[in-house]
Amino acid sequence: MSLAHEVKEQIVKEYARHEGDTGSPEVQIALLTHEINSLNEHMKSHKKDYHSQRGLMKKIGHRRNLLAYLRNKDIARYRDLIQKLGLRR
Repeated sequence: MSLAHEVKEQIVKEYARHEGDTGSPEVQIALLTHEINSLNEHMKSHKKDYHSQRGLMKKIGHRRNLLAYLRNKDIARYRDLIQKLGLRR
């Protein structure tokens, strides 16, 4: 389940730190969060789809690692991002 081009551009535009920024942790975490949310919706109706469940767990782990990196690098950016995304940390 990949993101539509328009949705991805909108997320990148919203969380980018400067023009053309696609690799910052904020952008990567925001994209992963959107994918995780859509996979959660998929899993609600397809409980036995174990292949998608594994992909969801991998995305959650990747996001967790990126959040830990951002927390160690700059705590203010980390706090701002988790509030903006509505994460429970």
